[in-house]
Amino acid sequence: MAYDEVNWAKWKLKRIANEGAELPGVRWLTKPLYRRIFRRRHRSGNAYFGVFDSYEAAKTAAPPALPSTYDFAGAAGMYQDQHQAIRVSDYPLVYWLRRLLDEGQRRLFDLGGHIGVTYYGFQRYIDYPADMRWLVHDVPAVVDAGREWAAQHDARKSLHFTASRSDAEGNDVLLTSGALQYLEYTLPELLRTLEPAPPHVLVNLVPMHPRRSYFTLQNIGKAVLPYRVMAVPEFVAAMEALGYVKKDEWNSTERSLRIPFEPACNIDGYQGFYFQKVHDRTVVGIAGSARAT
Repeated sequence: MAYDEVNWAKWKLKRIANEGAELPGVRWLTKPLYRRIFRRRHRSGNAYFGVFDSYEAAKTAAPPALPSTYDFAGAAGMYQDQHQAIRVSDYPLVYWLRRLLDEGQRRLFDLGGHIGVTYYGFQRYIDYPADMRWLVHDVPAVVDAGREWAAQHDARKSLHFTASRSDAEGNDVLLTSGALQYLEYTLPELLRTLEPAPPHVLVNLVPMHPRRSYFTLQNIGKAVLPYRVMAVPEFVAAMEALGYVKKDEWNSTERSLRIPFEPACNIDGYQGFYFQKVHDRTVVGIAGSARAT
C-alpha cells in the first residue's frame, strides 16, 4: 500500500473511532475520558471541548495547570514560521488592503497581529507606501517580542506596536486576521468606544456559526483558551448598527471547527468581511467613488 493510502487509512480509522465514541450508548463513558485527555499539555495541533455561554464561563472551565491567555512565556515564538508566507484565505485580505492603500489610506491598526505576521507576509504581494504606518496591538509579552523582531527584520521601519486597544482611534483601516475569537470583547464593542473609529474594517479567518453565538475551549498545546464563535447575523447587525455596511464577505474552508460531543456547534469554514463606514447615508467607495445607500 502506498504511503498516502496508509495515511488516509489511518485518518479514516481515527475518524470512525472518534465518531463511534460520540454515539449515545457510549458517550457517558467517552466524554469524561476525552475531557481528561483534553486538559493535558499537547505537543501539536488544536483540540476543542465544551460549549459555554460566556467568556468567563469558558475560562472558569479551563484547567488551572495551563495558561488561559496568550500572554505567557513562549507565545511570542508561535507563528514565526508564517511571517514569510500567506494562506489561501489571506488573498481577499490582500486584495482589499492593496486597493485601500492605492486609494490613499495610510494608517493601519492590526488587532491581534502577533509580531506582525500579516505585515511581513503581505509585503511580498503589496508594495507598501513609504508613508504607511502599521500598528500592531497584542498582549504585552507578544508586543515586546514584536519590537525586538522588528528591530532586525523591518527594513522599512513602518511597523509599530502597542498594548493598548484604544490606539485604534484615528486610524484609516482596522484589520484583524485569526484573532477575534480570542478576545474578551467583540469587535463591535471595541469600535463603539473609538472616536473616531476607523472607516474601513477588514476581518479575516474568524469562526462564525450561521445561527448561534457561543464559546468553547481551545487547547493549543501550551495553553487552553476561551474561544469565541459569533453568529453571522448577530455580528453583521452589530456592525451595521455602528454605521458600517458590508462591502464583501468570504468563506475559507482551510479551517474548520469540530467540538467533540457538540455536533450542532461544528463549523465547516471560517469567515472574512470588509466593512465600510457610512457617512450621511452615502458610502464612499474605493478610488473615491460614492453611491447612495
